[in-house]
Amino acid sequence: MEVIQGFSKLNKDQKIMWLADAYPHLKYEINGLEKYWNKNPQEQQIFDEFSENTLSNFYIPFGVAPNFIINGKNLTVPMVIEESSVVAAASKSAKFWQHRGGFHYQIKSVEKIGNIHFFYDGDVQKLECFIQSIKSELLSSMDEFSANMKKRGGGILDLILVNATNELKNYYKIQMTFDTCDAMGANFINTILEEVARLLVAKAKSSSLLENKEIDVNMCILSNYTPDCLVQAWVECPIDQLGLFDDQMTAHTFAKRFEQAIEIAKVDSYRAVTHNKGIMNGVDAVVLATGNDFRAIEACVHAYAARNGKYSSLSQVSISDGIFKFSLTLPLAVGTVGGLTSLHPISKLSLALLEQPNARDLMGIIACVGLAQNFAAVKSLVTTGIQKGHMKMHLLNILKQLQATENEVLEAKKYFQDKVVSYNSVNKYIHSIRQLH
Repeated sequence: MEVIQGFSKLNKDQKIMWLADAYPHLKYEINGLEKYWNKNPQEQQIFDEFSENTLSNFYIPFGVAPNFIINGKNLTVPMVIEESSVVAAASKSAKFWQHRGGFHYQIKSVEKIGNIHFFYDGDVQKLECFIQSIKSELLSSMDEFSANMKKRGGGILDLILVNATNELKNYYKIQMTFDTCDAMGANFINTILEEVARLLVAKAKSSSLLENKEIDVNMCILSNYTPDCLVQAWVECPIDQLGLFDDQMTAHTFAKRFEQAIEIAKVDSYRAVTHNKGIMNGVDAVVLATGNDFRAIEACVHAYAARNGKYSSLSQVSISDGIFKFSLTLPLAVGTVGGLTSLHPISKLSLALLEQPNARDLMGIIACVGLAQNFAAVKSLVTTGIQKGHMKMHLLNILKQLQATENEVLEAKKYFQDKVVSYNSVNKYIHSIRQLH
């Protein structure tokens, strides 16, 4: 294949034509990309401009989990995910806790962090004195950039010097903390950091406190690790109100086995990764639906899970005085204004379904859905096993692949009620009933 120059300058039709010519064995599929365009050209243009070299739309199911009681409000939660069992599990958890007090959340803190990373070869104490002497001036000089954020109740919270020379020679950083209110705040934070860095370098050149007046700024960037932007979510009820479980498992036996499962996820990193992935199934689905950055949240949450030096469970359980309490604490930097939240039509619908939450409320809703997902997974694991519910969905996917008729689907569901589902077993069964008929 020849190298193409100026691909980004071609229009969409020309890009598709080039791709079809470059991959002739995929010409039919590539030419079929137009089928997935929005029928409204203006709407499609919105999607085209979200990214670069856009050829079509990649569809992921948009669903809802109703009956979520969260801090006393009944919410229908939007979820974007391709794994069918996730929405089913969230809905099941919502129903389970609906009459047991529902889900609760509390915002612990909302600080976000940005850093000016720089190198300085000079006296540490003199550098510290210099930063302290210009701190007020640096902060006040940002008033022009932070005025609108201040009006909304946010802005710059603090600025400190971090000495990291024990980790990397001559390496320091200015760490700034922010409250960005209902915005995720990346552009705001990065703008402030770059302006502060520019002033920092200029002030150093004219400072009488520094012998070496050269501060070498390497980069200015927000951190997606936000350990002080935290929300706690929980459910709780008397153990006796948990009810009976499959195979007549008692509530007390269930609570004990559930507690043991969480303890395993605390001490075993192999289990913790899968355990936390289950939490993120719910978290990511709501994050995507509301137009937020699931990649940043994934990176942050997993770093937080390893903050004590070992990757561990994000959720905890306590059983005390006959009360079962299940909770988790997550770092979640999300926004409800700006970015895709204001542009993507389904993101706007998602926020409307959630009754236009502010960023704090959205943090709480997302954490509660993550907790619901985790509860459903652990509940299945310690009772019937994870495969019983999961394989029902898997059976349907296999039947779709085999283009099963409506009657064949009904017969297969009945046949596999007490049997192990695999592609080969389903294929063999469908083949046998087709021969019979």
